[in-house]
Amino acid sequence: MIIETLSTFPHMYDSVMGTSMMRIAQEKGILDFRAHDLRDWTHDRHRTTDDDPYGGGNGLVMKCEPIFEAYDDIVKQSMAASLPQPTVIFLSPCGRQFDEACVQELATYEHLLFICGHYEGIDERAYSLADYVLSLGDYVLTSGELASMVVIDAVVRKLDGVLGAVDGAESESFVNGLLEYPQYTRPASYRGMDVPDVLLSGNHAHIDRWRYEQSLARTAQFRPDLLAGVELSANDRDFLQSLTDL
Repeated sequence: MIIETLSTFPHMYDSVMGTSMMRIAQEKGILDFRAHDLRDWTHDRHRTTDDDPYGGGNGLVMKCEPIFEAYDDIVKQSMAASLPQPTVIFLSPCGRQFDEACVQELATYEHLLFICGHYEGIDERAYSLADYVLSLGDYVLTSGELASMVVIDAVVRKLDGVLGAVDGAESESFVNGLLEYPQYTRPASYRGMDVPDVLLSGNHAHIDRWRYEQSLARTAQFRPDLLAGVELSANDRDFLQSLTDL
C-alpha cells in the first residue's frame, strides 16, 4: 500500500512512522509512506499556506490553491509511475465517524492520500477533492496530522504481513463487534492475583469459549451499545443473563 500525507508539518510523522509496526511495514515493503510539505506548492517568499477568513473571525484558514496544485502533481506522478490513483482522505469534526468498518474499508485501497488541516480549518473548496471525510470523535485536535496518524496506524495493522501473528488482527477489539478478551502472561501468580486456570489448561476449545465469554462480558460491562450489532446465540443470551443475575 502507498500512503501519502500532505501537510504543513510533515516532520510530525518521523517518530510514528519510524517506530514499531509502521517501521516494520516499510522495511518489509508492505507500506510505501511519503510525507509531503504543503509549502512546496506555495509561490511567495514566505511560503504561505493560510490566510484570514472571509467574513472575519478568529484564526487562520488554510488556502485551497496549494492543496489543489499538490494534488494535481501527486496524481500526475502516480500516472507517470503507473501507480493507482490516490483515494483522498480529509480529517474533520463533521466527517464520518472513524470505526472498525471504516478501517476494513480503507485497507482495501492500494493508495491513500491524507490532506491534513491545521489552524482554524481548510478552505471549503478543497473538500471537493475528498473521497472520505473522517472524524475520530466529538472533539477538536490541533492538527489533521495527529488524526491521520491514528487512521494510518489502524489501517496498516490490517495489511497482510504487518503483524507478527497470522491472525493477530482478527481477535482484536471491534473486529467481531465485541471488545477483546483479557490477556495474561508470566508469572502465573503475582501479588495474590492468579491467571485463570482455563488459560493454563491446554484445552484450546475451553480457552476459546472462555475468551469469547469474556469478550461478551466486557462488552456488556463497558460498551453495551455494541451488543445491538452482534448476532447472539441462545447460549450467549443465557450467559449474559447469568451476569445480570449475579
